[in-house]
Amino acid sequence: MTALSKNRNQLLLLLLICSSSFTAYGQQSATYKPPVFADNNRLQKIQTTYKLVDSLFKAYADKNHYPGMAFGLVIDGSLVYSDAFGYTDIAKKTPATTTSLFRIASITKSFVAMAILKLRDEGKLQLDDPAYKYIPEMKGVQYLTTDASPITIRNLLTHAAGFPEDNPWGDRQLQNIDDELMAQIKKGISFSNVNGVAYEYSNLGFTLLGHIVTKVSGKPFDEYITENILRPLGMSHTKWEYTQVPETMLAHGYRWLNEQWVEQPILHHGSYGAMGGLITSIEDFSKYVALHQSAWPPANDKDNGPIKRSSLREMHQPWNVSGLYPHNKFPTGQECATVSAYCYGLNWMKDCNNKVYVGHSGGLPGFGSQWRFLPEYGIGIISFANLTYANAGAINLQVLDTIITLAHLQPRQLPPSYILQQKSKMLASLLPNWDNAEASQLFAGNFFMDYQLDALRKETIAIFADAGKILKVNDVVPQNQLRGSFKIETEKKNIEVFFTLTPENPPLIQEYHILGVQKIGKQ
Repeated sequence: MTALSKNRNQLLLLLLICSSSFTAYGQQSATYKPPVFADNNRLQKIQTTYKLVDSLFKAYADKNHYPGMAFGLVIDGSLVYSDAFGYTDIAKKTPATTTSLFRIASITKSFVAMAILKLRDEGKLQLDDPAYKYIPEMKGVQYLTTDASPITIRNLLTHAAGFPEDNPWGDRQLQNIDDELMAQIKKGISFSNVNGVAYEYSNLGFTLLGHIVTKVSGKPFDEYITENILRPLGMSHTKWEYTQVPETMLAHGYRWLNEQWVEQPILHHGSYGAMGGLITSIEDFSKYVALHQSAWPPANDKDNGPIKRSSLREMHQPWNVSGLYPHNKFPTGQECATVSAYCYGLNWMKDCNNKVYVGHSGGLPGFGSQWRFLPEYGIGIISFANLTYANAGAINLQVLDTIITLAHLQPRQLPPSYILQQKSKMLASLLPNWDNAEASQLFAGNFFMDYQLDALRKETIAIFADAGKILKVNDVVPQNQLRGSFKIETEKKNIEVFFTLTPENPPLIQEYHILGVQKIGKQ
C-alpha cells in the first residue's frame, strides 16, 4: 500500500469516526439552526463594565453641560443596567431618573415607519404606492424635472423624496395642525434633488407618512401607534402631548447660553409630531429596543409581536446610502472606515470590523437623544438628555465600543446546517483521488464543465502528498446555510477546502477550492 493510499484511508476512517447520522434533506425550516453566542459568560463579562460605563456617561454629560441625562443598556431583550443623573427641572431641582420622560425627537420616525409596515402587512397599502394615492393634495406637486416619477411611500421612508434637509425649520413646526400641513402642500414644495436619486434628511417626509397612517388607518397616527405599538409593548408612560405628562416626570428642555442654562419652550403635539414628538423614558423605551432585538437572529419561534419579525428586519436593512467615512476614528483613536445608510425610519452603519449598528438620533430645541444596537451582538444602548441637540450618539458609540472591547464580545456563531455537514463529509471522502466523483451525484451540472477532473486530481494529490500524515478532519465552518469550508490538519500543513452549494433542492456543490497552508511555526 502506498503512502498516499494509506493517507486516504486515514481520512476515510476519521470521517467515519466523526460523522453523525443524518436524516434526509427535507424542509429547510425543520433543520435550520440559528446562530448562537459561543460565550456562556458574556453577560457576566458585560456586568464588569457597568462602573466604567456609568463614569463615561457622567463625565460626558458634565463636559457638555447636560442639565440631566438618563441611559440604559439592553442585552438580549432585557434592560440590564440603567442610571440617571442631573436634573429634569433645574428650578425645582427635580432629579433625573430612568422613569423621567424626555422628548426623543426624531427617534419618533421609526415608530411611524413601523406603523406604515404594519399597515402594509395588513394589505392596506404598498410601499411603492404613490403618496398622492393617500394625500390627494400631492397630485399637483411640481417636481424639479419633467421626467421625475411620483413620490412613493418608500421614497418618504428612506429620505429619497427630493425634499431639502429641514431640521432647523422642521423643529419649529411640531405643533402645526393637519389643515396647516395640507395648506403647505397645496402652496407647493421646493425640491433640492430629483426624487428617488439621492439621500437628504427630511422631517416633512415623515410628517407626510404620519398623515398617510392617519388616512389609511382611519384614526390619528398617534392614536394608531399608541394602540398598535406602544400599548402592546407595555410602554404605558409614553406620551405625545407634554401636558399629559405628570409634572414631576417631565424633563424640561434647556440651551446652554452665556455659561448658563436657558429653558426652552416645549411645543404641543401636532401633525409634525410624526417626525419628532414622542415623549418617553429609558424604562419604557427599552421595551422598544427589546422588540427590535427580538428580530435577530431569524428563527422558527412563535412570532407574537405587534409587528412581524421579518418586517422588523426589513426596517434594519440599508436602503439609501447616506455617507462613506474612510478616515472615521473610534473613541480609542483607531481609524476605522464606516459606511452609513438610511433604512425605514432608522440609521444603519457598518464599520471596518464588519460590525453593523442600527438606531437613530433625535434633536430638538431643549433635547438630544440616541439609541443604537448591534443585531449580531445582542447589545443595545439608549441615552436621553435635556439639552438642545445633545450629541448622545458620540457617547453611545464610545460606550458600546468600550463594552465590546473589555468584555471581548463576539457576534453570534452560525452552526453548520445539516446539508453543509453532509456535503463536506461526502466531498472529503473523495479526496485526494476523486474516484467516482462524476457518478457521486454530489456535484451540480456546471461543476465538471468549470473544473477539469484530471486537473483536480493532480492538484489535490500534490497537496496531500506534501502535507504528510492526516491528524484531524475538522467540522465544516459555515459562512451561511449553503457555503462553508473545512480544515484537514496534517503533520506539515493545514489543508483548507472551500465549497458553495446551489439553490437546487437538494443543493449540490457548484464551486470548490483547495489550498495547503503552512502551519505557524513550521518551516
